[in-house]
Amino acid sequence: MILDLDIGNTLSKWRLKDTLSSEIRSRGALWTREEWRPGSDIPDLDVVQSVRISSVARKAVLEETVALLRRRVVSVYVARSTAEALGVTNGYEEPGRLGVDRWLGTLAGYQLAGGCCAVDCGSAITVDFVLPGGRHLGGYILPGLRLMKESLKLGTRNVAIDPDSEADELLAPGKNTVEAVNHGIYMAAVSAVNRLYAEVCDREGVALPLLLTGGDARVVSRGLRVPHAVWPDMVYGGLEACFPLTAAERAGRLSGAPRVPVPAALEKIRAGLAFSTLL
Repeated sequence: MILDLDIGNTLSKWRLKDTLSSEIRSRGALWTREEWRPGSDIPDLDVVQSVRISSVARKAVLEETVALLRRRVVSVYVARSTAEALGVTNGYEEPGRLGVDRWLGTLAGYQLAGGCCAVDCGSAITVDFVLPGGRHLGGYILPGLRLMKESLKLGTRNVAIDPDSEADELLAPGKNTVEAVNHGIYMAAVSAVNRLYAEVCDREGVALPLLLTGGDARVVSRGLRVPHAVWPDMVYGGLEACFPLTAAERAGRLSGAPRVPVPAALEKIRAGLAFSTLL
């Protein structure tokens, strides 16, 4: 079995993948911690031959995790942001400072779609662009839905946005304080993603496929005006592409990869951008 770990600053996700069939056997999530308990926090390591890790947590968390795993597992692979990988050139002035989750999402998106816009809707919303040919332009970071809500300090943080709500409902004026907060931050998030996507496509003269991942991807996707696809396992896809361990991965088949969305014509993107600028 292969254990994939996506370690965030506060929340960590894991999944267990069959080495022979490439099927996902189980998955879970938990609060990030320095001491992991195999069999409780993560699957029992007796069934694991290899571990792949993406971590943006504190250095000590990663070091303790790797030390534990290397005592119990044959192979441990840790992803790092590099100047170049898999045909993609990192757009950061200091490549190692690009969050590895963003780097892996960008790599996965490029393997799947060529040039693309990769959006991760987590604690922060990150938007990264890679052009056909592999030039990563860099990206944008803005507060996620929960961070925006908490920043208002209005006592509404525990009333979450219903991911099943229709976009028209979420974009309408709120009829009470909770609705006003939820609808306001939703408008801010989807407007930012829509505008950033259009601005960069216009500037670069290319219509890029748009891919979303992260815990709030499903609800953010409802407000986007351009074709897109949600790929929950996009960061894991980057781990698979960097460290292919199954026959399917070596053949370029990434787990849970969606069909590549056909982007709107560049002329349509530019027309929408021009209209929004007039407003």
